[in-house]
Amino acid sequence: MDPTTDNAGITGDPDSARASLEALRAEIAKAVVGQDPAVTGLVVALLCRGHVLLEGVPGVAKTLLVRALASALELDTKRVQFTPDLMPSDVTGSLVYDTRSAEFSFQPGPVFTNLLLADEINRTPPKTQSSLLEAMEERQVTVDGTPRLLPDPFLVAATQNPVEYEGTYPLPEAQLDRFLLKLTIPLPSRQDEIDVLTRHAEGFNPRDLKAAGVRPVAGPADLEAARAAVAKTTVSPEITAYVVDICRATRESPSLTLGVSPRGATALLATSRAWAWLTGRDYVIPDDVKALALPTLRHRVQLRPEAEMEGVTPDSVINAILAHVPVPR
Repeated sequence: MDPTTDNAGITGDPDSARASLEALRAEIAKAVVGQDPAVTGLVVALLCRGHVLLEGVPGVAKTLLVRALASALELDTKRVQFTPDLMPSDVTGSLVYDTRSAEFSFQPGPVFTNLLLADEINRTPPKTQSSLLEAMEERQVTVDGTPRLLPDPFLVAATQNPVEYEGTYPLPEAQLDRFLLKLTIPLPSRQDEIDVLTRHAEGFNPRDLKAAGVRPVAGPADLEAARAAVAKTTVSPEITAYVVDICRATRESPSLTLGVSPRGATALLATSRAWAWLTGRDYVIPDDVKALALPTLRHRVQLRPEAEMEGVTPDSVINAILAHVPVPR
């Protein structure tokens, strides 16, 4: 395959695409300190054409992370602050009457972008939350009966606060299942926090990523080449059975009222393939499945109330299942 090159000189060759995507970590680190797993998760989601739920307390650079990723990938990004009075049309767009032409014209909403940051998605009522469902699943929005395609690539990065529940509307299981990954954004370590403060003392401005030195190191052509390569990554029958056994084990866990659906099993297989390709292999091994099991499955299971009271977490249940399901040789 002949590599294709865009105006910025970014190549679409699979090998150089992998190198460019690996360089994202170093580029984003110019603006965001110590969030390599989240960067990797966002790249995996882009490769799988999936969406990401980012969970973390306020002030851990969730917004900055998405903006830095968009800059490093030369993609368009928009941010929507979800509030109780936000209407679906505020997200998808609406028909606006033009007095000069005496006709209605469509005014696109912020969903028409490459990376949409849905900030505090659980602060808006279900009607507005569901306005994203068609966009996430069908890559289009329908206004007044007319479907309108969204740009490609398209990723929703929705954030929610894990400790503040007053005035929130928890996402229903059906909508949670639409997110490919749930990434937890932890508080930084002591040294990382010192590095953050040192940067700010030296004049770092999170609103000016160009001044921080963040530049495009990959682009849409690289993503397209990478997606094609991921689609060719080999999955043996043993690995497929391993993924199925893990997901079926969640349905039989005494700590859970809801296990992983077949959609979740498909998602785990897809993310494992993307991770295998990113690490330089054209075939999936059990370690790839284990590496992506937590972010892919943690939001697709539901704890029993008594298990939750005993301190059991989705992560601990999934880790226990990974420890007991036989690993293919």
